[in-house]
Parts: sequence; C-alpha cells; structure tokens
Amino acid sequence: MSIKIIVTGGTFDKEYNELKGDLYFNKTHVPEMLILGRSRIEVNIVTLMMCDSLKLADSDIERILTECQTSNEDKILITHGTDKMVSTSQVLGKYIKNKTVVLTGAIIPYAFGSSDGMFNLGSALAFVQSLPYGVYVVMNGKCFHYNNVRKNKTNGNFEENNGGIIC
Repeated sequence: MSIKIIVTGGTFDKEYNELKGDLYFNKTHVPEMLILGRSRIEVNIVTLMMCDSLKLADSDIERILTECQTSNEDKILITHGTDKMVSTSQVLGKYIKNKTVVLTGAIIPYAFGSSDGMFNLGSALAFVQSLPYGVYVVMNGKCFHYNNVRKNKTNGNFEENNGGIIC
C-alpha cells in the first residue's frame, strides 16, 4: 500500500532568510522529515506547488483536486498552509468520495527546529491509513471531518465548528 503525499507549500516548507528577515520557499522538507522520523511507509511524493495558502488561487485548488482524483492511490496526504486548509478541504470533500484524503500543515516552519510539523506529519500518516474514505484535516493530534472544522485565528488551533464528533 502506497500513500500519495501531495506537497503544496505552506508554513510546513518555509525557510527563513536571516539577512532579510523574511520567509521563503526553496524545496519541500517532507523527504527529510520522513527519514528523520524513521518512517517505513511506502510513499509517492508529488510537489504540486510551493505556495503560501493565502496566495492560493482557485486554479491551484483545482490542481490539487485533479491530482487527488487522478491518483492511483486511494490514501492521500496533503501538506497545506493552515490559513486556507479548511476551505481547500471543503472543495475536496464535495468531489472526492472514493479515497481517504488528509490535509495537514504546521503553525511553525519545520526549518525553525521547534515546529509542530513533524508531529502533524506523523499523525496525518497514521490517520490516512486508518480512516474510512472521506476528507479530513489533521492538526496537533486531532482529526476533523472537512465539514466540521475551523481554524481559531485567536489561538491558532483547529477546532470543531459545531461541537460535533472529532474523527
């Protein structure tokens, strides 16, 4: 069983330019993270884009949807920026019924060393293997169905929309 990992960028993959004091994208950290985490799961990593989710266009979300729909794998993990993760999951949830799709990301870049990215990636890999078909958001050890999740912009946490059941 192979899991497709679709990389879209987000804080997960940002680098820090110490001279300019800004964040930028170079390449994905996912392969390094899998090695560091001693993952033994067979994966197929596809980098679709390296984009801050605030800059995702409708055409980018369409690319993500198409990649999921045409994937031979029925277990898909998407690394995604947290700002638009919920809205992307809602688009995917409307159209994808025959696969398990999990979106995850990070609040702190992996390159900072104190990132939540490693934990979120590991959690997402576990959830994508065990959940039934559907679209989910996995952050900070919690799993949410795509139609029952929001990002609390006050505290940076993901939570249920309506007090419903977490996965």
